[in-house]
Amino acid sequence: MVNPARADALVDLAYGGLIAVSIVLIATVNTNVGVAFGVGVFAAYVVHVVWKMARFDPDWMTRTVRETVEETMEETVEDTVEETVEATMEESVEESVEQTVEDTVEESVGESMAETVERAVGEQLDEVQAQVESLDERVDREGQPEEVGDANEEPEDSRA
Repeated sequence: MVNPARADALVDLAYGGLIAVSIVLIATVNTNVGVAFGVGVFAAYVVHVVWKMARFDPDWMTRTVRETVEETMEETVEDTVEETVEATMEESVEESVEQTVEDTVEESVGESMAETVERAVGEQLDEVQAQVESLDERVDREGQPEEVGDANEEPEDSRA
């Protein structure tokens, strides 16, 4: 009886020889014929390897498919979760920061503007009130309302 390991080795060598023949055909006869022969040999070799793996390790195909599916699912789930979390966090943070900045700026600017306007109006009001009082004093001193001119004008000298 033939040892299975020797039989597999002989089959592998036979496939190697057929691949060498396809290379010789490509170089000498016709490229298309050599490529077609090489592709046929390679396809048969792939079938042989799959058959050999299934014979020596029956769970090989199941395990390989399971590992491939697990890797694919892991990558897909990881990418999907990452994209979803990133988009959600970006929107949430953007809205939160925007609202916080808007509220803070509105409050700060509102208070600052109110104080500035109040101070400026108060100062101008004080100046206007001082001018009115000055004008009232001049009117009281001179006693003649028709000669009262603009508060900024100098009174005319009557010596001339």
